[in-house]
Amino acid sequence: MHRKWNFSVARLASAFITLSIRFKSTKARPSAPLGSRILTSPDDIFKHNMWDHVQWTKEDEENARQRAEENSSVQLPLTDQGKFDTGACQYWDKFYEVHQDKFFKDRHWLFLEFPELLPSWMKEQSTITGHDHQRPENLFQARSGADAEMGPHQHKDPTPTHRSVDHTYFQKEAQEQNEAATQNSSYPGHQASFRILEVGCGVGNSVFPIVNNIKETNSFLYCCDFSPRAIQLVKAHPDYDDSVCHAFVHDICEDVASFPFPPLSLDVILAVFVLSSIHPDRMQGVVERLSANLKPGGIFLFRDYGRYDLSQLRFKKGRCLSENFYTRGDGTCVYFFTKEEVHDLFSKTGLEEIQNLEDKRLQVNRGKKVVMRRVWMQSKFRKPQPS
Repeated sequence: MHRKWNFSVARLASAFITLSIRFKSTKARPSAPLGSRILTSPDDIFKHNMWDHVQWTKEDEENARQRAEENSSVQLPLTDQGKFDTGACQYWDKFYEVHQDKFFKDRHWLFLEFPELLPSWMKEQSTITGHDHQRPENLFQARSGADAEMGPHQHKDPTPTHRSVDHTYFQKEAQEQNEAATQNSSYPGHQASFRILEVGCGVGNSVFPIVNNIKETNSFLYCCDFSPRAIQLVKAHPDYDDSVCHAFVHDICEDVASFPFPPLSLDVILAVFVLSSIHPDRMQGVVERLSANLKPGGIFLFRDYGRYDLSQLRFKKGRCLSENFYTRGDGTCVYFFTKEEVHDLFSKTGLEEIQNLEDKRLQVNRGKKVVMRRVWMQSKFRKPQPS
């Protein structure tokens, strides 16, 4: 039987002593958005469901590395991997057919982590209408060794190739899309002064918290997913409002796929547990194409799985596609990032780093007295203003 990723309270004691000092000394880390539950005494470990900003020991890192090395020692044959590319849309459509909109929980925590989702004049408000300040500890459910917070966006091209970075891409793409926009200047959201795009929106677990907070703000949200069933569920939701939101089917891995808005028109792009579901060799091209739509000064918000997260260490042998890239039992795929990889992914596209954090937490099952290590990446990158 696959051993659960847990550890004794005694082993944690030495790491916990330094947590408070580490939290106070990390200047790049905001005090509230990434959580304020700091475990300073091992005796308190089962008082909450989640503890923030956890420091790993060298022994913890080595144990996790060994487990990942072990479960990736047997990879799926290349001849069997193509179906996870060509059938990606069918896998996700099947997922939404089974679960509808009941699997994921709405991400009300978004505005704590990403206040950039609101127009600048709203960020200064001390309260947000309709925002219940839920923390991410309530958002995770076990599923076949995977995690309930996944990005439902994949790709169809069965032959992934690495894309070299060409910084003239923005200019070429902008020129082509501007020509299309000129022919149809009245696009959805064209009158808004603040525009957001969420990619891989699934059934709208980010969409509706955002929609309900941007009404009456002259803001507009675009949301896309490559699963037609997911977009149907978004549009059927009682809170869907086409005066502030436009949902559409779109595969972000398709080179020629067009958006319903011109380039350089977005203030924010949001990708939450999305890029991890894309083959690593495709990620650079995806970020390039998406970033071409940001205004100068626009922000790319990213949250995804980190290296050696619990969900990576739970995989059994034979589920690995390539290094740190796996397929789940339902055919969906997931990659686990490092901080350095995230930095390179966005900076090579010409974006400037604002925040790039490795968010390590302890997730606690208080009933079973089990403690699990979670690792997520959270990053913010800005498109530079022209000099």
